[in-house]
Amino acid sequence: MYFNFRGFLKALGLALFQTPFRIRRWVYVIGFTILYLAFVILVAAIRQLDRLLFRDIEKTPIVAPVFIIAPPRSGTSFFQKLLTFDEDRFVYWKMYQTILPTLMTERAISSVVRLDHLLGRPMARFLAWCEKRWFGGWDNLHTMRLDAPEEDGALYLYAFACEAIYMLFPYVDELWELGFPDLLPLAERRSLMRYYRTCLQRLTYGAGPGRTLLIKSTNSCGAVRAILDEFPDARFITIVRDPLDSIASSISLMMPALAAHSPEIPKDGAVSEAYARMSIEWYKHLQRFQEDIPASQFHVVDYRTLVKDPKAAVEGVYRHFSWKMSQSFLDRLERQRQTQADFKSSHRYLLEEFGIDRQWVRSELAPVLKKSGFGDLVAESNV
Repeated sequence: MYFNFRGFLKALGLALFQTPFRIRRWVYVIGFTILYLAFVILVAAIRQLDRLLFRDIEKTPIVAPVFIIAPPRSGTSFFQKLLTFDEDRFVYWKMYQTILPTLMTERAISSVVRLDHLLGRPMARFLAWCEKRWFGGWDNLHTMRLDAPEEDGALYLYAFACEAIYMLFPYVDELWELGFPDLLPLAERRSLMRYYRTCLQRLTYGAGPGRTLLIKSTNSCGAVRAILDEFPDARFITIVRDPLDSIASSISLMMPALAAHSPEIPKDGAVSEAYARMSIEWYKHLQRFQEDIPASQFHVVDYRTLVKDPKAAVEGVYRHFSWKMSQSFLDRLERQRQTQADFKSSHRYLLEEFGIDRQWVRSELAPVLKKSGFGDLVAESNV
């Protein structure tokens, strides 16, 4: 199991010894470290049991996996949800599986669920109540339930190679490679991807043959080249949203965490600016990547189409990859389109709130926006 010790120790050093002392931050960092390492050790131990009990598990082939990769707050969760309606085609991570990505725990949880059904589902009802209390406050931003489709962020978190780490260790420039695994030394990058493959193998092994892996991963914006090296037949879907909206929304999600452990960090300061720079580089990195691989392996979804007509956005993907759509899948998409017509998000933020110049963002990403069909936005910014 790969673990980024160098990055982990560097993050601890920055938070505890190279930043002015704050007792609150020390409590958060030390508390996180204890809990985090306990989970890492637990998962590593159970993975070893997986190898002993299921000897062929890490020989499981991964064939033409599909990755939904885009900067955070680009609509990836919604698009993943749409594709998971095609249950005959795809297998995907659920939240509880990313927290404990081992086959042993999957089998144990399945046994408990079967017993719960026999007893009239008392545990399921209690868990639903708990989930509403734990995650309900996030429902307007990103609905989270233990049995719902989820991205692969926890897999990267266990390896300490995840951009979510900036919420506790807001040293974006110093820990740049956490958001850009493609920049890790070659040996480390390959080790990370070997570990990542073994996680996907467990999901595939547990689901059984016949379906394609569907992986939603905002954490992979800076890891697409490493993923392609590991899975040469992979197919990639990205979603392009106006970066003024996606970047502002992403930064806003960091602010509550920063305020909890380091309230002295201003929301319109250096941390927000550094995260905006990283977000811009993700857009550029994905554009360069798209230009370097066969068009048959990469498809771009326009966020505006996704919001206006989700069925049309999905149909475009299926045409591009020559996939057939079942009638049951089409029916579910149609019902979702009718539901989406009444949806209005209340999550609105402006870059100016975080000290980011919108003209700078537009200028930096003008080539990306023009190639992605957002040339009108570039023209507006030049008026």
